Amino acid sequence: MSFRPTPPVERMSDSESVMWTLEADPALRSELVCVTLLDSPPDEARLRANVGAAIADIPRLRQRVLAPPLRIAPPEWAPSVVELDYHVQKVTLPAPGGLRDLLDLAAAIGATPFDPERPLWQFFVVQGFHGDGGEAEAALIEKLHHSVTDGVRGLRLSLRLVDTRREPEADPAPADERVTVADDAVPERSRVEVTRDAVLSSVGRNLRLAGAVAGAGVALVRHPSRLPGTVGAGIEVGGSIRRQLLVTGSARSPVTTARSAARQFEVLTVPFAPAKEAAAILGGSLNDLYVTAVARALGRYHEERADDEHGDPVDELRMAMPVNLVQGEDGAGNHFAPARVLVPIRPVDPAILFARVHRALAPLRGESALQLTDGLAGIAGVLPAAVLIAAFRSQARTIDFSASNLRGSPVPLYVAGSRIVANFAFGPRSGSPLNVTLMSYAGELQIGCNVDPAAIDDPGQFVALLAESFDRLLAFASPAPTA
Repeated sequence: MSFRPTPPVERMSDSESVMWTLEADPALRSELVCVTLLDSPPDEARLRANVGAAIADIPRLRQRVLAPPLRIAPPEWAPSVVELDYHVQKVTLPAPGGLRDLLDLAAAIGATPFDPERPLWQFFVVQGFHGDGGEAEAALIEKLHHSVTDGVRGLRLSLRLVDTRREPEADPAPADERVTVADDAVPERSRVEVTRDAVLSSVGRNLRLAGAVAGAGVALVRHPSRLPGTVGAGIEVGGSIRRQLLVTGSARSPVTTARSAARQFEVLTVPFAPAKEAAAILGGSLNDLYVTAVARALGRYHEERADDEHGDPVDELRMAMPVNLVQGEDGAGNHFAPARVLVPIRPVDPAILFARVHRALAPLRGESALQLTDGLAGIAGVLPAAVLIAAFRSQARTIDFSASNLRGSPVPLYVAGSRIVANFAFGPRSGSPLNVTLMSYAGELQIGCNVDPAAIDDPGQFVALLAESFDRLLAFASPAPTA
């Protein structure tokens, strides 16, 4: 009688498990969407071959979610068969096929829930896009669930699909129509096996937690001299927890109070070099300049809507911004914590506002509570789904806007023989009125805005104010030399 041992079960982290549970609420879904503009239609066979190579190289792209009953443990990442005809599809834009039509299509794709029986990603080759007379003559839409990877690692995964030249030195091997998992993968496991492993996982987690608490108590008894420092650190951590993880106050805006599950995508492009130079001249970082532009645009938006109905003017808004906790790590997975900070939106003067934003952002990476995010996610993971969703809805109500800053390639890239003209990323709003995501690429800052039109009822006006704010800030850079 032969026996083949069962390979270890790979589970979602506690944070990923929470994101997956929140998928039940359309307003809290955690999809990442990227709209890629190309200078020509991609070669379909090469694109499928590139995707097939990435699937073979990145295990998470060929895994689906397998949830145990009653959420007694985080879901598994289970081996799956990837059907390329499902994961790489063609879609056609309605006439006239301009950028507005493309962004509306991307928003609709982002609003569609993932099929839990399949890996949590899809690519769409867009036909009928005409680029509004610019360089772009074709487009791709990529959709990935946030539990698969965070934004930083999502960029690194996407590099497996691109080339640094239009015609690479060697083409990848043709992709099969169905890309299977490794030969030693186990067959579909029974519900009894899934439940058994979930129970064992839950018991193990509880024992590890109890051991950690007991170990800390023993250490304190053996070394009581450490108590004063421990108390001081505990006070600091407690303050950080109140600022970051257990916010009880409502969002500050009297204007963007409405919420919906609707999405409207807007984009903006800003030159990279003058933005970086202006930030240095003003005494801060490119991220400081970026947040200042968003804050100033929101300040102007509030000023133009100030009336008796919206109450007293507001001077600051609460921003959520992901902070990368692990530097230099590659591959799938999530290694970020959502930091929260009150950001000034006044005065309109860009230099003064920049200095105030710089001071507000400076302490973020030192917030000790951010290291506790996974631990609190473990506690949240045992709550009933309805309770967890209600708790996150409540926390989402404390956020006025979200902002992310992603570093892309400084040189042009190609996908399946087509040059990438622009990449616009749209992060999940997670219940907030607005998520603004900046991605640098080939000398530009390419900005995607995921707007709740119930909260910001004129997204076009907000983007115009954002462009004006960047113009005012970039005016601090040296003028471009004349020919």
